This record gives sequence, C-alpha cells and structure tokens, in this order.
Amino acid sequence: MMTRFLPLLALLVTWALPAAAQDENRGPLRIEITEGVIEPLPFAVPRFIADSAGGRDLAERITRVIAADLSGTGLFREIRKDAFISPITSFSSPVQFSDWKAINAQALVTGSVSLEASGRLVVQFRLYDVFAGQEMGNGLQFVGTEEGWRRMAHKVADQVYSRITGEGGYFDSRVVFVAESGPKDDRAKRLALMDYDGANVKYLTDSSALVLAPRFSPTGDRILYTSYETGRPRIYVLDVASVRRRALEAQDGAMSFAPRFGPDGRTVVYSLTRGGNTDLYRMDIATGESTRLTSAPSIETAPSFSPDGKRIVFESDRSGSRQIYIMPAQGGPAERISSGAGLYGTPVWSPRGDLIAFTKQSKRRFHIGVMRVDGSEERLLTASFLDEGPTWSPNGRVIMFTRETQGAQGRANLYSVDITGRNLRKVPTDTGASDPSWSPLLD
Repeated sequence: MMTRFLPLLALLVTWALPAAAQDENRGPLRIEITEGVIEPLPFAVPRFIADSAGGRDLAERITRVIAADLSGTGLFREIRKDAFISPITSFSSPVQFSDWKAINAQALVTGSVSLEASGRLVVQFRLYDVFAGQEMGNGLQFVGTEEGWRRMAHKVADQVYSRITGEGGYFDSRVVFVAESGPKDDRAKRLALMDYDGANVKYLTDSSALVLAPRFSPTGDRILYTSYETGRPRIYVLDVASVRRRALEAQDGAMSFAPRFGPDGRTVVYSLTRGGNTDLYRMDIATGESTRLTSAPSIETAPSFSPDGKRIVFESDRSGSRQIYIMPAQGGPAERISSGAGLYGTPVWSPRGDLIAFTKQSKRRFHIGVMRVDGSEERLLTASFLDEGPTWSPNGRVIMFTRETQGAQGRANLYSVDITGRNLRKVPTDTGASDPSWSPLLD
C-alpha cells in the first residue's frame, strides 16, 4: 500500500485495518478515526478508448459506471473531465504524470473497449499511482458480451477499489428485495432482483400473494423467501437462473417464516410457530428433515449463521423485551449480547465474522447499528422514523436496509450506509422497496 493513499485508508479503518492493507516493506499500519471528515481521494477516469467504432458508446457508458461506483463509496472524489490537461488518446501510450499531478489526481484509471462483430466485448484497464509515477499492479482484461457491459464496468471498479484500499470489492453483486406498489391499505408485493446500484431490475414473482424476507444462498444461485399464497406463511426456495421454485417441507398446523441459508448452502434455519409458540428450527434442504433448536416459552426469530457455520445469532423476547442472543448452531444454551436501552431485532452476521448488524428501536426512533459479536462497541449508524432489516455487502463494509419516511404514505425505500456511519445513500428503485438481501460477488 502506497503512502499517498493513507487518507483513504483512514476513512476505511474504524475497527481495524485488515492485513491485506499493509506495506510489504514496513510493519502493519493502524489508523484510527476519532472525529471530523476526511477528504475523499481524488481520482481521474478519462473516457476509455474505443478500439472500434461500435465501441464508442459502450466506452462512454462503462466509464460513467466505473466513476459512479467509486464515487458512490464516499471514499473517492472524481475530478471533472473539463479539468484534464492532456487527453488519453491511446491505451498503450505513456502517461504524462505531471499533467495529472497538476490537477491533484492521486489515482488515474485508463482503459480500452473493443466490441467485435460477433458481439464479444473486451475491456482492459490500468490503474496508476500518479504521485509515485507508477502503475499499481498489472493491467487486466475482462471478456464478455455487449449485454453484460455493466458487469464488466463493475468488475473494473472492484479491481480499482481493491488495489487502493486492500479490501474486497462489492460492485459486481446483486440485491433481491420486495418491490412494493399500490396504496398503503392494499399494497402489492413481489420479489425483484437488481444490480447493487438499482439497475437491471428483474421481477421473480407476480403480486398475487404477499411475499417477505428474501435471502440469498451463499453462492447467489438460489433465494429463500416466505409466501402467504396458501393463506399461511410458508417457505419457498427459488432458483435464480430458471426462476423455478419449490416449497420446503412444512409441518401440519404450523407457520414457517424468516428463513436463512447456512454457509454450506445445504442447511436452512428458520422460525416455526405452532400452538402459540415460536421457535427456531434447522432443516436439511435435500431431505426436508428438521431439528428443533430452541424450546423457550418465548418468540425466537430472525436467525443468522456465523460465516463458519458454528453459531447462530437471533432475536428473542425471553428476557421480557426483544434482545439479541447467540447460541451454538446445533442448539443449546444461548447468551444475550445486546445490553443497551431499547429493543433489538433482525441481527445479521457480517461476512467477515467480526460484526453483527441489527435494528434498534429506542426513544421513538429506529436505528441500524453494528456491534462486536460479544456485544461490545455498539455503534448506531442511522436514525429515522423507521429503519430496519440490514443486509451486508459482500466485503462487510456497507449495509443496505429499508427506510420508511414519516408522511410518505407508507412507501418504503432502500438505503445504504458504511460501517463508519458515513455516506448514507438512497438506492434508486422505480417502486417502493423493502427487505433487501445482498448477494455474494458474482462469478
């Protein structure tokens, strides 16, 4: 990691700097933020060079998406193209670093786009540390199709983000959510899939039945969700590619809901209500065999596995109010980890394993927060009339959630925020949107 990128690292590191972001020639860096706002890192992305006439429009669009991905993190600031001194006219030409230094560009991204007659699309890029006057790593090439140009742009942005920050990227990912339309007293809901930034929306179900709580599998190829099409909540698993689905085994006279995959993709943990009592169960998807995990005379719901599959975090009112607990994945004694004033719910384990995101209700406000897995270092990232249902980005650095604004006729929208509590952003959707679940990075 080069020293001129230290301001950016300071933005990223609130909990601890990852081992990946270390300079090989000196010890590990540790930077802590106490207060104030740090200036985002200035970067320049000249329009990628089109190697063919048919690629000019694509080159412009790909460049815009890359710039939007990086700027949208709040960690980078794009330098306007009308400030450029010398244009990039060839992908292979040497870079005039003095011209980019003069406009204070600390990072420079150049690239080329080639669209072949067969529809094959080739995108190349290089990333430069301007003040060091050298390339950061080797240039890369991505090959795809014209229809997949946005994914290729996200892949470039992921590489740039990772090389500068030492973190994994999250742009080449998708989000499944509940699309909402109609008046508040007759709201239609259906499952929808989109790119992480709101583009390429695809509907997976119709609006004939109420659907809730979609959750991606660890490989992103399947989605669990709850449907009321039979009049009672029941869990379904849907194949993303074929949009085919099947109901998971249900117990007679019981209601099943709040499902979530285990990290092996073969196990599901969920809530089941029978006889007025709600407990957690674990199911083998292939056999349909279920095992009861809790038996307290209380409501246990919203379970989420740890990344190693050894523990489950969940919400329960066994103490008299909704709080967060952790227990072994096979069942057993549960330990309460939430301790602040207020009600806690919808806990979700970070893919990094270090934090748990949650919803908190306190003093007539709702918050999205994070805490360590032992309940320490609780941090509230948002405050609103109604914020709920967090989901983690693939790199564990950003949280997406549902927000309903008072006086908005009950319309819900998706928002994202990073784990420092900075960079709160609304995710654009054409309809109301709720209950997001972030996929892993795509292949």
